[in-house]
Amino acid sequence: MLVLLPPSEGKAASGRGAPLRLESLSLPGLTEARTAVLDELVGLCSGDLDPAQNDKAREVLGLSEGLRGEVAKNAGLRTAGTRPAGEIYTGVLYDALGLASLDTAAKRRAARSLLVFSGLWGAVRVTDRIPSYRCSMGVKLPGLGALGAHWRAPMASVLPEAAGSGLVLDLRSAAYAAAWKPKGEVAERTATVRVLHAPTRKVVSHFNKATKGRIVRSLLSAGAVPQGPGELVEALRDLGYEVEAQAPTAAGRPWSLDVLVTEVH
Repeated sequence: MLVLLPPSEGKAASGRGAPLRLESLSLPGLTEARTAVLDELVGLCSGDLDPAQNDKAREVLGLSEGLRGEVAKNAGLRTAGTRPAGEIYTGVLYDALGLASLDTAAKRRAARSLLVFSGLWGAVRVTDRIPSYRCSMGVKLPGLGALGAHWRAPMASVLPEAAGSGLVLDLRSAAYAAAWKPKGEVAERTATVRVLHAPTRKVVSHFNKATKGRIVRSLLSAGAVPQGPGELVEALRDLGYEVEAQAPTAAGRPWSLDVLVTEVH
């Protein structure tokens, strides 16, 4: 099982570990594309003493005046300390997932199966050591252009192999899903998930992330290894989730699952 996750907008501080080594990250086929984004991002943000350059960097990255310090953080990415990506990413989904509190076996499953998408790194495993950064998939860098488009070709080359032969559980938001869309037989064993408020059948927003984090935690803790979307539906129902499944009506399309919640918390 491969679980595709979005990153979090907010992130924990960089660690005290060794500086970034791009060649040590998972999915080495993405190294060249990662290098290109890192080089331009650091260059864009390195004029921290020049207010005009700082303003330009904030505009490109979509940052408010209150987030001016994020520009300096990006400027120092090559020398900043690192920590596992599973510790860097915070926020609602990751709080609900609670990687740090999983038992040892579940942590091993997380290391094998979780893949976090990123505007800067493309995608990383939760054990990959990275510094804290600020660069969403929606960013359009002056040289490389839109990051979603930048990542499509390298992702198309690398991700099908990473997906293996089992289930792909796609929990990404739209911006990150645009960087790689499973195709062919990989798509046929992919399931996307919406979280709906059961009484109204309306999509929930903030609680969508929390529910997705709980779903991943439940699967990891239970040691569930569904081989396809149908088995995933059964596994989730066994774990107490109310799930409605829509199988694809054409070849090469993913399954759509609706997880119904009565309490939005």
